[in-house]
Amino acid sequence: MFDDNHRPFSHSADPYGAKANFDTNQQKMHSEGVPGLWRQITNLLILVGIVSIIIILIKIL
Repeated sequence: MFDDNHRPFSHSADPYGAKANFDTNQQKMHSEGVPGLWRQITNLLILVGIVSIIIILIKIL
């Protein structure tokens, strides 16, 4: 539950797996570039729109 410095474990149990995951995500970001960013922005806007519609429907009903 705690590491040698009496801090709770907040890092991955497999540091090599965490590094591999980081490298994969970094490579994916560099390969997708700006289109990937726009996809994330549009996904966020869609999510905000859906949440706002749900809130409006709840207030109306």
